[in-house]
Amino acid sequence: MRIVEKARAKLNLGLDTLYRHKDGSPEWNMIMTSIDLSDYVEIITTQGNSIHVSSSQVFLPHDQRNLAYQAALLMKNTFDIKEKITINIKKNIPVSAGLGGGSSDAAAVIRGLNRIWNLNLSLKEMAVLGLKLDSDVPYCIYSKTAQATGKGEIIKLMPKLPNMYFVLVKPRISVSTPEILSNINYDNIKHVNINGLIDAVKKQDYPQIAKNIGNVLEPISSKKYQDIFKIKAKFIKYGADNAQMSGTGPSVFGLCKSERHAKHIFNSIRGFCSEVYIVKSM
Repeated sequence: MRIVEKARAKLNLGLDTLYRHKDGSPEWNMIMTSIDLSDYVEIITTQGNSIHVSSSQVFLPHDQRNLAYQAALLMKNTFDIKEKITINIKKNIPVSAGLGGGSSDAAAVIRGLNRIWNLNLSLKEMAVLGLKLDSDVPYCIYSKTAQATGKGEIIKLMPKLPNMYFVLVKPRISVSTPEILSNINYDNIKHVNINGLIDAVKKQDYPQIAKNIGNVLEPISSKKYQDIFKIKAKFIKYGADNAQMSGTGPSVFGLCKSERHAKHIFNSIRGFCSEVYIVKSM
């Protein structure tokens, strides 16, 4: 059987962490939204018992280091299904960018195999499975504007965002997520106003959404990777209503109320950055 799943990139509008669990993983409080920038994940099942992954980005690992491969293996082992799984990924989401590309591909594999094998798993059940792979996979299972708490597995859907645009920049650097997370100092952290952001989304109040976005990891990443700070400063200079890093970085996005405003900033900033997108929340 063959199906194709769309794997959407995500943006962290609000990213906060409250403490570290005994196993070392952070306790998260995040507001995320999925955008119209997607990978396409083709899943084919045939007779056999192997897993094969390929992608349009030839430098990506296609073995057990790949989250899509890990997702297929997890589903096979969990439900004791012996079939050959072939996964072909058309990559459009920048790699190692803080946009959840790998996690979204893994979520697409879980959703796809759930359909192919008629497992009838709920979104919540798939999210619990996805947490075994990465903290962003549970959110990517839902792929809608939502609050993610716990270790990432507790997903509470929120209203869709008001009409707004994001200008997204991926600088030519890669960030080590484990390194950034290991440098969180919980004794000296400026928490994000997640409740204010939630209230603004519920009220469809764009100015308050722009005011209350925040990412506690941004100071850590931008201290090591100065391009993050420089791109954010350019967004503000060119008139974005606010700007911040997504995830652990290095991608930075600027908020705009109108498409015309977004195109103006896009044209201003692409002279300094080669990988620039205008995207909307889904």
